[in-house]
Amino acid sequence: MFYNLYGPTAENALIYAALLLGFVLTYILLKALKPKLPGDIGRAFAVNAAAAKGKPRGAGVVFVPVYALLILLFVPLTWESICYVVLMILAMLAGFLDDASKNPWGEYKKGIIDLVISLAITIVFICNNTTSILLVYSGKTLVLPFWLYAVLGTVLVWASINVVNCTDGVDGLSSTLSLISMGAFIVLLNRPSVAEHIECCLPGVDFKVFIYGFMGVLGAYLLLNAGPSIMLMGDAGSRTIGVFFALAAMKSGSPLMFIPICLIFIIDGGLGLIKVSLLRFLKIHILKNVRTPIHDHVRKNKNWSDAQTVIRFAVLHAVVLFAALYLIQ
Repeated sequence: MFYNLYGPTAENALIYAALLLGFVLTYILLKALKPKLPGDIGRAFAVNAAAAKGKPRGAGVVFVPVYALLILLFVPLTWESICYVVLMILAMLAGFLDDASKNPWGEYKKGIIDLVISLAITIVFICNNTTSILLVYSGKTLVLPFWLYAVLGTVLVWASINVVNCTDGVDGLSSTLSLISMGAFIVLLNRPSVAEHIECCLPGVDFKVFIYGFMGVLGAYLLLNAGPSIMLMGDAGSRTIGVFFALAAMKSGSPLMFIPICLIFIIDGGLGLIKVSLLRFLKIHILKNVRTPIHDHVRKNKNWSDAQTVIRFAVLHAVVLFAALYLIQ
């Protein structure tokens, strides 16, 4: 709304307004609505699951609608931006309803819901952007057929939803890693080769306000989730963050950059998905002596404290991102 009134000349002001308003409004609402959130029921086989049991869970149902409001206020009102907001809200609702259910939804039910949302996100993107991909380390571009981009984009969004969700298991871990990744996406969008590619090939919605707005709401949540936490984001938040990361990668015009920017999520949460899938469908047992997610392995088998896990993962994440972004031409 405000973007339509003031235009691109006020873009920087709108970015900082989204960041600040998102932070303040989210913090106030989380504190006020904390008693209304469902209590955590604990996760089977998770390390220190008893410590989380009973804590208010599902904070994403608060900060995601605040984020949606920021997009409607500070991003150009186009069908593209509106569709992204609606689909993120649906991802949040699916996660929250699962969190609030007395009988948690089955893996297949959640997988199908994630698949539908992933396909919808990808279709909206294709309808409003080109399928030209910038290979940032070579400077070359590759144009994919629509059908191939639809398949790969759907896989990207689905995978992102699930690896981020699996990483959410230690106070402050997922949100800290997410804020670092969001900062990396901002740096990526400002790299000259990427900015030029976006201007030429992806002239749709500018994604910077999307990123800054999410950093604002997630920063406020982290104040309440840093260990020892007083609330948890639940699937309502983690699944929405997963949608956001995949969308950010596609909107950068360099979807392959999802790999280095979200590498710790992929390793921490993704290895468990691969391990379970291979065992369930192919009867192949890998990583027999490794507990997944990896954050459970280091806490249980390596005796890392929660604080050590968050700090060490965050430092490793930052180092990987620095190297990945420094090497971009």
